[in-house]
Parts: sequence; structure tokens; C-alpha cells
Amino acid sequence: MESPVSAVAPAPPPEADLAELPAPRRPFRRLTFAVMSLTGLASLLLLAGLRGELSYALSGGRPTDLGELSHVKLEPAQSNTWIRAEGALSGEDVIGYQRPLDADSYRLARVEGTRNVWVELRVPEGADGARFIAPSSFVGRLFPVTRAGVRYGALPEAVAEAGRPPLPNDAWLLIDGEAPAGTRWALGLGALLVAFAAFNLLGVLHLAQRVRDA
Repeated sequence: MESPVSAVAPAPPPEADLAELPAPRRPFRRLTFAVMSLTGLASLLLLAGLRGELSYALSGGRPTDLGELSHVKLEPAQSNTWIRAEGALSGEDVIGYQRPLDADSYRLARVEGTRNVWVELRVPEGADGARFIAPSSFVGRLFPVTRAGVRYGALPEAVAEAGRPPLPNDAWLLIDGEAPAGTRWALGLGALLVAFAAFNLLGVLHLAQRVRDA
């Protein structure tokens, strides 16, 4: 009499066992996603704040001669341009301040005969108020205060902290001594910000794709 042969069920493939395992925890994926999103957005915002410097750095030629500032009617076409001009500065509407990591100090003074044209002057280290004589001719960058960007956006706050009346909404700033060649650093910084934003954007897209596939 033949002994009965019991049927043996085939062993499940290893892939089936792995599929039943719980998904691995990835506690830092969401954190990485959030950090890369925020840093990419911050890079784009900083790049937008430097658009004035980027445009000015690419301008060339010679400075435009505007003549006496008190007699000039400034137009939008003159925004963010390299100019040469003359004018007497007010001895009363003057604000002094310093910038971090800069040994020199700065003065912001209104042009006499105007209410909305202000000039920023660099005061060399050691030249105190009694010995400093303000110039009457300037060569530099001219732009409206509403387009001050990240570098000069704090000037209205400096005016307010000095207890002075706020700058008019239609005020113009002339940064004496700032030539296009002196802002070429913005081109390198802009390229770095673009690369950094692109890196973070690609990382965010890659993380999002992995989350959908999981």
C-alpha cells in the first residue's frame, strides 16, 4: 500500500515578504523638503532685491551730465543710471550712520533747492564732522527710494531712527562714488543665487517624486 504524499505549499517569494513589511520611517524627509523649499525661495527673493545692482552693473559708457540738481526734473527713464551732477547740500537735513564691517561712515543729505533729492556721501575713517567738507559735485548712481533694493532699503529706517521727517515717497537717492564697475560683484552673486535656487528646486522636485513613488 502506497503511503499518501502530502502536498507541500510553495514558499512565498521573498518579494512578497518584503511587501508586507511596514514602510521605513523617514523623519527627516519632510524637514529636508521644507528647508530646501525655503532656501530656494529666499535665494529668489534676494536675487529680486539685487535686480537694480545687476542692471546697473551691466550699464556702460560715460556718466550722463545732469547739471544742477535743483533745476532738474527727474524722470523714470533716469532711474538706476550713472550720472554726474552738481548741487549744494543742506546743512540741516543731514543724517549720519554706519554700516556693519565698514570703518567709514556715511552721510545722507538733502540737496538745497529741492525737497526730494538726497545724496549719500562716504566719509573716510578719521574725518570727523568738524573737518569734513561736503562736495558740491557728484558722480554716482541715481535711483528712486522706492527702488532702493536690499542694499539701500534701510535708509528710510535710518532717517526715522534719527528723528527726522520721513523721506518723501517720490524721493530720489544719489549714491556718490558708486560706478557700474564697482557693482560688478553683483553679477557673481547673482549667478551664485541662480545656481543655489536651481539646486534647491531640483532637490525639491526629486523629493516630491520619491514621495509619490513611495
